[in-house]
Amino acid sequence: MRGLVIKTTGNSYTVQPADGGGPVTAYVKGNFRIRGIRSTNPVAVGDYVLIERLRDGTNWIADIEDRRNYIIRRSANLSKQTHILAANIDQAVLLVTVAHPVTSTTFIDRFLATAEAYRIPAVLLFNKTDILTEEEMHTLCEWRELYQLLGYETYAVSATHLGVDTVLPLFAGKVSLLSGNSGVGKSTLLNAVAGRELTRTAELSAQHDSGMHTTTFSEMYPLEGGGYIIDTPGIKGFGAVAMEKEEISHYFREIFRTGRSCRYGNCLHLGETGCAVTPAVERGDIALSRYESYLSLLGDCEESKYR
Repeated sequence: MRGLVIKTTGNSYTVQPADGGGPVTAYVKGNFRIRGIRSTNPVAVGDYVLIERLRDGTNWIADIEDRRNYIIRRSANLSKQTHILAANIDQAVLLVTVAHPVTSTTFIDRFLATAEAYRIPAVLLFNKTDILTEEEMHTLCEWRELYQLLGYETYAVSATHLGVDTVLPLFAGKVSLLSGNSGVGKSTLLNAVAGRELTRTAELSAQHDSGMHTTTFSEMYPLEGGGYIIDTPGIKGFGAVAMEKEEISHYFREIFRTGRSCRYGNCLHLGETGCAVTPAVERGDIALSRYESYLSLLGDCEESKYR
């Protein structure tokens, strides 16, 4: 039986059969986990799998179809392993808040670089615009301008009040990964896009102005207009997973373009002789925040650390 993995719960998977009918629960055999799949979760939401049903009625995942793409992060508990967030997706949507809580530009850039590395179109949604101060609104405008100039789609919404209708076409007919820090309003936006309550929401922690996790495992939900939206646990950061240090600049669009003019092809843009990138940063042609994010990812590779 062929099916689509729509939910993971650690040791079991919910699979929607391709030939119709209700979802079934399936499991993975122990030896399947070490069959050349170097991640903490060998099966991910969005995977198409083949299921074998035993005589006792238990469903086992026998094989995974080749993935069109996938997006990963470093495992939170096992620093040397990776965790696949989702597979076979059309776009990665990052929900961002300028305040309550603050999403750092480093987090945004790491997400965008990861999406670039796995050739997945990325979109930025800036949420909670209805509660921003004048200064915070100015920051929002600056951030949107920065990323729009780089070629990324950006939207400003308030998932609880306004602007959601403008982004509904963004999700229609597509498989979309929805990601972001805890507390940015992913569950609220998900419910608004779906037009029904799919997941529970939680208030921000008053002490830390940060979100409380309401999503524990990844799950994908069908949308009335066609397509799916994949809800993921709140993520604290993305690291340089399976990236060589010479490749990092390829995932920053403006650094890659400018780097073509460097004297040496293996330039790491650290002030080497003939480097075209560092002068561009000094002139303001490349945003300092973007360059610092690049250096942060480069540090992951050179020092084998994850921040």
